[in-house]
Amino acid sequence: MDIIEIAEKIKDSGGNLYLVGGAIRDEIMGKPIYDKDYCVTGISSEKFSELFSNAMKRGKFFEVFDIEGTEFALARRERKIGLGHKEFEIDTENVTIEEDLARRDITINAIAKNVLTGEIIDPFNGRKDIENKIIRATTNAFMEDPLRVYRVARFAAKTEFKVEKNTLKLMEKLKPELNTLSKERIFGEFEKALKEDKPSIFFEVLRQSNTLDVHFKEIFDLIGSLQPVEYHPEGDSYNHTMIVLDKAAELTKDLGIRFAALVHDIGKGITPPSMYPHHYGHDENGIPLVQNFGQRIGVPNKWIDYGKTAVKEHMKGGIFYKMTPAKKVNFIERVAKSKLGLHGLQIVVIADKCSTRNTKLENIEFEKIGQECIKQINGNYIKQKYNIKEGVKFAQKLHQERVEWIKG
Repeated sequence: MDIIEIAEKIKDSGGNLYLVGGAIRDEIMGKPIYDKDYCVTGISSEKFSELFSNAMKRGKFFEVFDIEGTEFALARRERKIGLGHKEFEIDTENVTIEEDLARRDITINAIAKNVLTGEIIDPFNGRKDIENKIIRATTNAFMEDPLRVYRVARFAAKTEFKVEKNTLKLMEKLKPELNTLSKERIFGEFEKALKEDKPSIFFEVLRQSNTLDVHFKEIFDLIGSLQPVEYHPEGDSYNHTMIVLDKAAELTKDLGIRFAALVHDIGKGITPPSMYPHHYGHDENGIPLVQNFGQRIGVPNKWIDYGKTAVKEHMKGGIFYKMTPAKKVNFIERVAKSKLGLHGLQIVVIADKCSTRNTKLENIEFEKIGQECIKQINGNYIKQKYNIKEGVKFAQKLHQERVEWIKG
């Protein structure tokens, strides 16, 4: 049964079927539509089950029907009766599409289209906000779920729209409730933001709403962390980090590497102001910060490992071309064994160096050199040349031969 047949059956029973939310937003913006959500008005849950006996019921807090992989939710009203996002009274009786849209977070997501007639229902002027590139809370119902703070920031990164002032104020009012969120929900929005072309917008919107310091305190602490102007004309460590993050997003789709770029200078956030503009030891200082930050928001352990390597090794990667052959081999062997690897670290280093000043790319080529060194001078090479078994002497010979190879 296709969507038109479903809509006609609902219509014949006195109801209507609407395409809602992100699908309409993306359609208006001329973007591909990947997920379609449907809202049903005018009929009860019992009637829907009667009309579509093959529909599977899902949902812990409200019913959603699944027909062959497509979801249909009854229009509903919600009334918050406690903290967080779980304490709600839900009503699905005689709810209009306008009432259902009123509970949605932002105006650009509060648009519906009648499946049969094509009529657009836009009671909160979402189309105008799309035209003007504005993100705006739909109603004060925005306050019903603290996750909307992170959703707004993520949608700002997705659309590159500006968040209007009253919505920023509503986000700030939700700040006391942010700690009621599970780390799974926080990470879900953070991960989606990292996928965007300019993930820095996510953090900048949180900064504008005075909510950055709740779950992203290590990033917040970079604000005002001064750096040497001759090397960092872009400003403090926060500004630098945002530039590096967006540069990394240009260079890779790998979210773990983007995360590594985000945290590469995280240790600068705890540098005593008396030490400014220098940040001696920020590499080692950053390692436990990456661990704590990652665990707090539910980052995958692989990403945390990526971040630790980036924190510890990014400065060395930037001066690889100045190193002695022995130090180059030590660096190559160490980084190659890490989960981030030579490829991932080189992206972080390029983003770090080239985002703020004209660094010659040929000076940042340790990935190519390192991979070729490891390929040419490997275990089989040592076995054949020296006829020795693996052990301490074997490892020493391997290292020595690689140093000689680097010397050229």
